Amino acid sequence: MQASISALGFVRNESARQLRAGSSRTIGLVVLDIANPFFTDVARGVEEAANDEGLAVILCNSDDRQAKEAAYLDVLAEQRVQGVLITPTTVLSPALQVLRDRGVPVVFVDRRAPGTDQCSVAVDDVLGGRLAAEHLLERGHRRIAFVGGSSGLPQVQERHDGVVQAVREACGSDDALTVLSPAALTVAGGREAGELIVGMPAAKRPTAAVCANDLMALGLLQEMVRHGVRVPEDFAIVGYDDIDFAAAAAVPLSSVRKPRHDLGRRAAELLLDEARDPGHRHEQLVFEPQLVVRESSMVRRTDGGPA
Repeated sequence: MQASISALGFVRNESARQLRAGSSRTIGLVVLDIANPFFTDVARGVEEAANDEGLAVILCNSDDRQAKEAAYLDVLAEQRVQGVLITPTTVLSPALQVLRDRGVPVVFVDRRAPGTDQCSVAVDDVLGGRLAAEHLLERGHRRIAFVGGSSGLPQVQERHDGVVQAVREACGSDDALTVLSPAALTVAGGREAGELIVGMPAAKRPTAAVCANDLMALGLLQEMVRHGVRVPEDFAIVGYDDIDFAAAAAVPLSSVRKPRHDLGRRAAELLLDEARDPGHRHEQLVFEPQLVVRESSMVRRTDGGPA
């Protein structure tokens, strides 16, 4: 029989099987920006867990656009996926609740669930912001920038909140903090922030920055180098996510490490358990970030100048 199947080149009609079973052998993964290596690493964790169960992953890139996200969610519903993993845009789409009402599990990745009736896998980003800012403050910096302030994403706002807490405790006010809001959380956004910093009066110019992600940190580093600003002697940088490119930068970047692979794998495991186990209990997992110190923030400063 198998020889005949091979000789004829038979391929099973998966669409027909889906109609009979009510679901496919796929799960959906919707990310904000596939160009960001953070999400590539998350996707690898998802794929690993899915492959262990004989499933495939449909990867969708929302580009942080609500309309594009909603369109992908409709497609995933039409494909009868077993469930959807998603890092949502700033405003939660009504399509997410529609999916859940249809019995399709939805698990948030790198974002806390809005309630206890849904699974999520996230990171304590307030702690991450604090770790980054406290490191710079301990190194003697008293004028610090947070790069990425315009983002409405809750996880980015939490990073900002952590930075604010650390600066207030160390300096007694928010005066030591400059918040910069480039148009996008990208390398280009980091370059934009760098140009703004370089153009500030020397007396008010920050001497260090915490960036909302590593892409922005890389762009900021590029712009500083372009203007002849020495990193870390004249300006220190801490990124966020600790993607592989952070360690490989011309000046290796300090960064707040998030367990990218584990985020994806654990989210997929929760999703599959919810899809298959009637007794499933929702979990909201929160991982702790770690600060990885590299050359970009190693110099200690005294009286606002290099040591």
